[in-house]
This record gives sequence, C-alpha cells and structure tokens, in this order.
Amino acid sequence: MNVAKVAISLDQRLLQKLDSLVANRIFRSRSEAIQTAVKEKIIRLEHSRLAQECAKLDPVQEQQLADEGLLNELSEWPEY
Repeated sequence: MNVAKVAISLDQRLLQKLDSLVANRIFRSRSEAIQTAVKEKIIRLEHSRLAQECAKLDPVQEQQLADEGLLNELSEWPEY
C-alpha cells in the first residue's frame, strides 16, 4: 500500500483521547486511528451523497420506468 506522510494539527483534548485509544490497544498507532477515522468519514459522506441523489428521484416516474422494463422483458421471454 502506498502511503504519504502528512502533518496535521489537533486540539490537545482530542489528541489525548486519541492517545488513550492507542494506549488501550484499540488502535496500534495514531496513524492507524486517524486513517480509520478519515476513511469512515469519507464512506459516510459518500453514502449521504447517494441518499441525497436518490431523494431527487420521482418515485412515480421510477415505478413507471420499472414497470415499462418488466413489460418489455415479459414479451421477450419464451413460453415453457
């Protein structure tokens, strides 16, 4: 895995909590904890983006498109 080093600034209390997680062996290092936190946040943001885009869809129109697709598919199926 390619990694890049970055420098960040953290609030002292947040850093103490982070160090506590490392001391309690929740994470092996500060880097692992921060990488996990950033990854989880990005995943949540991506999922919320998907939810926002889905909310823009018109359920009636989506149902009509699905029904239209089903009708076309049914006419193409061979008889058994």
